[in-house]
Amino acid sequence: MTEPPDAPSRRTDALTSGARSLLSSSVPVRRLLAWASFDWGAASFQAVITSFVFATYLADAVATEDGAVWITVTNALTAVVVALGAAVVGQRADRLGQRRRTLLVLTIGVWICMALMSLVRPEPGYLPLGLVLLGLAGIFSEIGNASYYAMLQQVSTPRNVGAVSGFGWAMGYVGGIVLLLVGYFGFIAPEVGWFGVTGEDGMDVRAVVLVSTLWFVVFGLPLFLAVPESTPDHTLPRLGLVGSYRVLVRDLVQLWRVDRNAVRFLLASALYRDGLAVIFSIGAVLAVSVYGLSAGDVLIFGVAANVVAAVGALVGGLVEDRVGPRLVILVSVAALCVVGLVLLVVSGPTMFWVFGLALTLWVGPAQASSRALLTRLAPPGHEGQIFGLYTSTGRAVSFLAPSLFALFATIGSERTGILGIVLVLLAGGAVMLTVRNPRRPAEAADPAAPPAVTSS
Repeated sequence: MTEPPDAPSRRTDALTSGARSLLSSSVPVRRLLAWASFDWGAASFQAVITSFVFATYLADAVATEDGAVWITVTNALTAVVVALGAAVVGQRADRLGQRRRTLLVLTIGVWICMALMSLVRPEPGYLPLGLVLLGLAGIFSEIGNASYYAMLQQVSTPRNVGAVSGFGWAMGYVGGIVLLLVGYFGFIAPEVGWFGVTGEDGMDVRAVVLVSTLWFVVFGLPLFLAVPESTPDHTLPRLGLVGSYRVLVRDLVQLWRVDRNAVRFLLASALYRDGLAVIFSIGAVLAVSVYGLSAGDVLIFGVAANVVAAVGALVGGLVEDRVGPRLVILVSVAALCVVGLVLLVVSGPTMFWVFGLALTLWVGPAQASSRALLTRLAPPGHEGQIFGLYTSTGRAVSFLAPSLFALFATIGSERTGILGIVLVLLAGGAVMLTVRNPRRPAEAADPAAPPAVTSS
């Protein structure tokens, strides 16, 4: 079936219109850039601490044996705390009008933990300290994300929320790329790096951790200076911890009764986001063990993958404001499944470069459009709580894709483990088919100040 002659022109018009909506928003550009700058800065934690540098250093250089096991246990404990706490923290931030303050406190906790990680030397006695800092920083970061994602409503309008979300996600990818290149070529690759740093006593990695901390501080601070605080509801009583959980349960019951579409999306996104997380967590391992990439090529691939994912997130966000987030998510998940099945049968570094990059192209749009869709679904004044549930549900099923990968890898090989990831993505896509696009509300007069909570 051939497409109409004017189809390419319509696609170009959609991108151009999306770009204009991003730049001409009634939200001040300074505020939007400050919000996106936080994504750029926070990439230091994801790229350096949890993915490519510090966690690997803990497992290989600090631990004498079973380092990967200890990190897995730490991540599992972190997941439990986040699943239990994210929604309540987000709810309390909404009720008290302390979204920005909550994010600041939690982010300072991440900064302190990151700075202290530079004290971890390559000796087994430092493993407990490294694991505790890694776990605490992960808890602070993930729970803080609920408030950060909720701020999307304060820096966008109903007309451009997709473009703004995609722009922020792309900034995060690019920020991680730049920092990884700085760390690798400035400290890790040379025998003597900047400021005379060498690999002795793990100083190259420890220096990169310090640089990453400073990076996060510098690029994270603008948000707290430029984005205003959310609006409290003074008609609601202050609640203790137990009372907050009671309200959370009541709100969940109410959400199920009045908006099952939102509940279905939380379930769908929890499933396919689990698949996305595993793609990034084991991608480097598979690249070496299955497809034959060298260790140096893996880093180069990681940079290229982040570039492709950033482009996908940005373009997907621009298109989404025209076609709706549901279609972007469904197309992205379907493409991920198809590419994953292709990776089951191809071999060699060249094929991995081609289809591995094709895989990452669709990760960015799925993530950015999920954030934008939930912003549209969130009841006014409850954005923090909804994004807390988004974080909690994701963590609640975070065992699924790794378990299925391990199961299929045990039955066959590491290559067949990919099938387990594809099944989780398919399950998420199947549930996503039952989710409707949220109706776009009228343009807000002042998106800087979110509406007060109308019901508890």
